[in-house]
Amino acid sequence: MRKLLNTLYITQDQAYLTLQGETVVIQVEQQKIGQVPLLNLEGICTFGYAGVSPSLMGYCAENDIPITFLKRNGRFLARVIGKSRGNVLLRKKQYALSEDETESAKIARNMIFAKIANQRWQLERVIRDHPMRVEVEKIQQSIQRMKNTLPSILTCEDLESLRGLEGQAANEYFKCFNELILTNEEGFEFKGRSRRPPLDRTNALLSFVYTLLSNDVAAALESSGLDAYVGFLHRDRPGRASLALDMMEELRPILADRFVISLINRKELKADDFLIKENGAVILTDDARKLLLQKWQQRKTEQIMHPRLKEKISWGLVPHTQALLLARFLRGDTEEYPPFLWK
Repeated sequence: MRKLLNTLYITQDQAYLTLQGETVVIQVEQQKIGQVPLLNLEGICTFGYAGVSPSLMGYCAENDIPITFLKRNGRFLARVIGKSRGNVLLRKKQYALSEDETESAKIARNMIFAKIANQRWQLERVIRDHPMRVEVEKIQQSIQRMKNTLPSILTCEDLESLRGLEGQAANEYFKCFNELILTNEEGFEFKGRSRRPPLDRTNALLSFVYTLLSNDVAAALESSGLDAYVGFLHRDRPGRASLALDMMEELRPILADRFVISLINRKELKADDFLIKENGAVILTDDARKLLLQKWQQRKTEQIMHPRLKEKISWGLVPHTQALLLARFLRGDTEEYPPFLWK
């Protein structure tokens, strides 16, 4: 149970929520484990299946407190809201800004700035921790080139230019990605990013984990009242959660990439945990996929200090905090969207 930015998160999967006066009571196996005043709450998110009492749902509907239900793994299930009030205004603002490419670029550039800064941190960290095992000069050159793009990104007001700058930095980052793989395990060499289909084991892991992260971010956006399918950098396309793809950019290096590198370097997955299909596509075996999902859930429970909120939260709640911060910006409560910068 944690309250962040006036939203209550219930992470115990067997928690049942009831109404007592003007407070929400949290019970596990009929034992009360917490009680929180509903005054000033802007939302409740619960991970699990035990449920919410009808009286609490009614109170929240009448008082404009949406209740979001997510699966234990973070997948979005449903959102219970009352009469449309603030939520419709939030989405109208999102849609209006999405239609304006200049305003979209001003939001997207913060996300891309954070993505590149977090990629640089990944490379700087491997130089700091393993200077004798990596090509330091090569990595430093890429770090400097990535750094050189940041001033242009901060002032960019054109989406195509922003995509170009992001692409330049991504090339430098993935040029050094193999340096992050420190294990001598054969079969995990990284020679470049390949998608649809991934053509080696490391790319297979990256693509699979990016999908998991995208689902988590989409659920967080929906929980915050935003439309995960209307983005700023990624434009509208049927069936594509464009805003989730936008927001996950800043989280890829420090949440998804670090997780993949950790799996490889700790030898938690072996070369024979993958299948190579006739067309060259590389996929995980069923057992390896189950293991990866288990490890991903474990990673999301690890505690960190949020760099902006200065509160300890789990990695799994980071997409939710960023979605709430984006919603606050769209409501006009802050001057700009503050991306997740990890150090």
